[in-house]
Amino acid sequence: MKSNVKIAPSILSADFSCLKEQVKQVEEAGADLIHIDIMDGRFVPNITAGPIIVEAVRKATSLPLDVHLMIVEPEKHIEAFIDSGADYLAVHFEASIHLNRTLNKIKDSGLNTGVVVNPSTALCNIEEVLPIIDYVLIMSVNPGFGGQKFIPEVLDKIKKCRKMIDVGKFNCLIEVDGGVNTENISSIVDAGADILVAGYSVFGKANIKEALRELKAKAIG
Repeated sequence: MKSNVKIAPSILSADFSCLKEQVKQVEEAGADLIHIDIMDGRFVPNITAGPIIVEAVRKATSLPLDVHLMIVEPEKHIEAFIDSGADYLAVHFEASIHLNRTLNKIKDSGLNTGVVVNPSTALCNIEEVLPIIDYVLIMSVNPGFGGQKFIPEVLDKIKKCRKMIDVGKFNCLIEVDGGVNTENISSIVDAGADILVAGYSVFGKANIKEALRELKAKAIG
């Protein structure tokens, strides 16, 4: 177990009619970041938030905002999300043809820079950008919908990523997103994850504060 594991509740599963209150609840319960999924209806089937929602969440909390772009041509929208208040900004390998250029644009802005890989994407595809990023976001479900079940084979992928980072002595973290809950979070952390995104397992519960505290307790052991 790691004592410095971070939990990032995902507002994809929150009630948007009382979003400010729910963000405050997870902040008070010990959340480390707030995760915001941006979907365009093209890279993934659903359409969700845009920069205006990031701005609204920024006003509601002092926690770092972890923005995950599930959009095609993310390079066209980087500046909008930088300006909206993102602290962490990640783009998909699968969605960015000129990945190095896009990541450097984020890096130059001073934000924590991340690259995302889908469950079926081989880690060798991102090896060349590991020296310039701050974190790898490994999807443990197929992106586009909340409330999915964790894909167990991704545990091996997390372990492989951890080894790549450690052997190369790269200064980047591993974030895992999809199906994280109290039953599997210990295994995910043991595999090498540093940041855990949790949506339904926090916001989908009757007592949001207690759900997050239980999840965090399981994560740090």
